[in-house]
Amino acid sequence: MTTELPRITRLAFLTPGNFPDDDPATGLEHTLEVFETGERLGYGGAWVRQRHLEHGVSSAVVFLAAASQRTSRIELGTAVIPVGYESPWRLAEDVATADVLSGGRLQVGLSAGTPPHVELIGERVFDGDWSGQDFSHARIERLAENLRSDYLGDESTVVRSPGNVQRPRLQPRAEGIVDRLWYGAGSWRSTAWAARTGLNLLSGNIVAGEDSDDFATQQQLNVRRYREQFVGSRAPRVALGRVLLPLDGADRPTRERYRAYGASRRARTLGPQGERRTLFARDLVGTSEQILEALATDVALREAGELRLELPYELEREDYEQILTDVATTIAPTLGWSPEGTEVPFTGLDVASPSRVLTPASPDVVSRP
Repeated sequence: MTTELPRITRLAFLTPGNFPDDDPATGLEHTLEVFETGERLGYGGAWVRQRHLEHGVSSAVVFLAAASQRTSRIELGTAVIPVGYESPWRLAEDVATADVLSGGRLQVGLSAGTPPHVELIGERVFDGDWSGQDFSHARIERLAENLRSDYLGDESTVVRSPGNVQRPRLQPRAEGIVDRLWYGAGSWRSTAWAARTGLNLLSGNIVAGEDSDDFATQQQLNVRRYREQFVGSRAPRVALGRVLLPLDGADRPTRERYRAYGASRRARTLGPQGERRTLFARDLVGTSEQILEALATDVALREAGELRLELPYELEREDYEQILTDVATTIAPTLGWSPEGTEVPFTGLDVASPSRVLTPASPDVVSRP
């Protein structure tokens, strides 16, 4: 049996934004340098996780405002902002400001539900009992409404400040930002809500096994249903996240670290986990050829067209740059991707026929210790 490779039209990456507890400035600078590397390699998007109470980026919008001044073309994404901690008005002002500074490149990934670590910091964020707060999807709907920047009040409503009188609305107005809102969905309920609300879809390497015990099959079903139910006048965007750790450009100690990382997480991929039947995608660790053979069986990726490379936590800048380089030069071109805004020299695999047919890999080809 042979399987044709999936094809991708857009390639992005997601970084955790690590930094040492005692030297955050150096770590944040290294993450900015990774963004610059991604742009030079032709990636279409650079995303950063938002993390609270950890040595990682706690304010993704602030970080991306800085990244906008170090890059010129690449999309800049947040994955994801837990809106439960946010004021839909103040977050809208921050997002709009960063988007204007970037020249309209912001991609805003969001999540609803009870935010992480709320039992530790809820009383520091909210007035009164945090358990009574609205953590529903409605908070994101309010954010989107604010970002439309419609005028407030009637035609006679104005605000006065030194030097001007004007009709009030959220400022600055970021043209088109509402079409660049994304929802990070792992269940069919949240996926369906994103479709009905007109948000783009982020689906990573974790989904709820509501219809299948197989990760890729479940994610494929979610994406198909999302496209069927999407409401909006534009074409929806769907980006799927995968952990790829190519060994081609790594030295021997680094290869062993990557293999150990994949092996440490393999058990969770063998079947549904817990009462919610959580399914995890395998981390693909191997040569570029081995990773391509594994991707040939990824039925979900065929539904998306956009691949977001999810970089592991706690690696060094040099590791991230090696992974980005290997993927951009030896894996993604074989999937039909072309670098954006630059010429990237190609070494390694023959990409003259990106739709070539591969024999699917055995389960032990990648992520083996």
